[in-house]
Amino acid sequence: MTAVSQPEALAQAYGGITDVVAPLDDAGLRRPTRCRGWRVADLLFHVLCDAQRALVALASPADGPADRDDVSYWRGFAAPPDATGTGTGRRAARDDDSGDRHAGWVRRSVAAFERPSGVFRVWADTAPAAVRAAAAADPDGFVTTQGHVLRVPDLLATLTTEAVVHHLDLIVDLPDAPPPAALPARVAVASLCGLLSDDAVRPAGWDDRDFLLRATGRVPLTDRDRWELGEAAGWFPLIG
Repeated sequence: MTAVSQPEALAQAYGGITDVVAPLDDAGLRRPTRCRGWRVADLLFHVLCDAQRALVALASPADGPADRDDVSYWRGFAAPPDATGTGTGRRAARDDDSGDRHAGWVRRSVAAFERPSGVFRVWADTAPAAVRAAAAADPDGFVTTQGHVLRVPDLLATLTTEAVVHHLDLIVDLPDAPPPAALPARVAVASLCGLLSDDAVRPAGWDDRDFLLRATGRVPLTDRDRWELGEAAGWFPLIG
């Protein structure tokens, strides 16, 4: 992938989520998502937590070198060996105890709002602030997040990837909602493609959306997918 502006990719990724949820009333914010048991407001709160984490990380400079980049960061969220291709995403719906606790905490947090639209109001304040902080950050600097040290551009790429994947989750029951923009989608694809071996070839019929849904276990591989991927099919889903 040619060099991209990671702050611009994140701006488009967060702006895309805003474009999805801004027109929704409270009933719309209660519609289901691709993440099992989560409504739109729940998943928006989950992404809101990522935007808040971005603000903390960008205000937490660290000495280098980095111990993770935008690809190796995701290896901590690899799918379990017996993954069936029906997972619903990092942290948001993992079946382990930690994932269950996080899911329960998110639902309780959203329920504490008087109305689901309250979550959007906090998102509308926080996401632009995270984008501004990303644009102002030193691209040669290092930051800490989740116990790791990353270069600023790599941190932004991980945030973009998370936002793009959850954008696809948000619109599963919103047929008129816009898809993720092309730039952040390319960032997400490039990061997750890095988890494949150098010999793996992405099936020609897959667009970016197809790849992301299969790479994250949202859509299981078909027999034809497995035939086209060959041995690389065993790597899917790339993250759980």
